[in-house]
Amino acid sequence: MIAWSVLAPLLVLTAHTVVNALLLRRPRRDVSTAERVAVLLPLRNEAGRVTPCLRSLLAQRGVPDMTIHVLDDASTDDTAAVVRALAAEPGGERARLLSGTPPEQGWLGKPNACRQLADDAGDADVLVFVDADVVLEPDAIAGAVTLLREAGVTLLSPYPKIVGAGRLVQPLLQWSWLTFLPMRGMERSARPSLAAAGGQWLVLDRAGYRRAGGHAAVRADVLEDIGLARAVKRSGGRIALADGSRLATCHMYASWPELANGYGKSLWASFGSAAGAAAVVGLLLLLYAVPVLFLVSPWPAVALVAYLLGVTGRLVSAAATGGRAVPDAFAHPVSVILFAWLVARSFHMRRHHRLTWRGRPV
Repeated sequence: MIAWSVLAPLLVLTAHTVVNALLLRRPRRDVSTAERVAVLLPLRNEAGRVTPCLRSLLAQRGVPDMTIHVLDDASTDDTAAVVRALAAEPGGERARLLSGTPPEQGWLGKPNACRQLADDAGDADVLVFVDADVVLEPDAIAGAVTLLREAGVTLLSPYPKIVGAGRLVQPLLQWSWLTFLPMRGMERSARPSLAAAGGQWLVLDRAGYRRAGGHAAVRADVLEDIGLARAVKRSGGRIALADGSRLATCHMYASWPELANGYGKSLWASFGSAAGAAAVVGLLLLLYAVPVLFLVSPWPAVALVAYLLGVTGRLVSAAATGGRAVPDAFAHPVSVILFAWLVARSFHMRRHHRLTWRGRPV
């Protein structure tokens, strides 16, 4: 009885991960689209990494009617100069550089930048938001726009392959929604609370974006990507997640301190409240970290099976999303403990008003 009560939820969650991995949408390769597409790239102090991103956008194929709108959000480095130099190269004329205006009272920086970009998108049918740390394959945008239409959704979030620092923590992003989020149920459900999205790469029907209120609807949201997905649902639209690992890479953080600060600015907002965060983190620790402590106990076999179920979920997630499986998946209990620490740190920093990002207070 004790063994079953411990293992049953892990068996269910691991099976759910497998089902979601099998159902996960993936953009097709080597397709083309006649849609009018506006690619929107907000930049703030990105001189050191915008070049591969913008070059990959300029190299897109299969989208003959595509414009690229780049916004320099009051950078204090050479971001604008780098963009101008790239735009002056052969083939760079599709890139249009805008100078952003500072956020007004009640607005955070990224929603403000994205709003300005969307306003500049002309008569585009589809808006594609891309972050500066994302590098796309040449057929990525055509594939994502085609999937947006094939799935019949308003917002598509193709999740890139995450590279860089944080191998023990970053894969938890994909693992979490594969394990706990009913993918097809999320697509069919009208409930705004049942929503997920990754702001590194978002593809939206422009008419649906406007119905949802655009980024004005999420002007003060630290997690503006999830906020936008919920706004789309509230306006009657549909959303979908997809595996974009074959088409995009995202170098989110170069070091552990950078990762900790990045997670710190937003984790506190991920759970609705401190009580919600404590409940989620407590459950994760109970299911995936505590069993390891019982490997030396009267029930070592139960503890071992519990550990291996957690590892299996990570292995499935890695295989489905282009992640590194070995040895990372076998450190899953350590990953969960590190995540718990990052959540606690985020709440601590917010309580002491120490949260900033890109030089602006959060």
